[in-house]
Amino acid sequence: MTEPTGMDTTTATEPKSEHAPARPRQAATYVVAGAVVVADQIAKALVRWRIPLHDSVNVIPGLLDLTHVHNSGAAFGILNAANFPFKSVIMLAVAMAAFAAIAYYATLLPERDRLARIGLTLVLGGAVGNLIDRAATGYVVDFVDIYWGAWHFWAFNVADAAITTGACLVLLDLLGVKPKGSDA
Repeated sequence: MTEPTGMDTTTATEPKSEHAPARPRQAATYVVAGAVVVADQIAKALVRWRIPLHDSVNVIPGLLDLTHVHNSGAAFGILNAANFPFKSVIMLAVAMAAFAAIAYYATLLPERDRLARIGLTLVLGGAVGNLIDRAATGYVVDFVDIYWGAWHFWAFNVADAAITTGACLVLLDLLGVKPKGSDA
């Protein structure tokens, strides 16, 4: 019988413990995604509390209002006006499926694809923020109303902004744009 040496005797073929601590980058991913969720939910709570449904608060005349609206449809208000049986359940199922697909894709990304990882972190945080609304109420609270004259962009929220920014970062990564100092 030999004495323990205190040295790690695992080989490259032995699996690592399932309970190993998350790497710092993984922890940062959770913190950033969590920050998006918290910021989104706080902003939506403030809008629900301070702005009656369909009312607006002018922020920048001729450009930006905060307008409290409900989106029971998909992105950009698609299907918002449509009424069909089990709409909220179907929209929640679609949102959950999209979240699962994005989360799975994130697990496939190599560590070196930092831009895509940051983008997916923002997308996942935004997806969770909107998923919370859909699960709790059957709709998403939108409030950022950007306009020019009579033209209005679709109202959106913090989660939507994170999703859009994240999708743009993923697209830039797919196009080969790499951040400075990237080893790839």
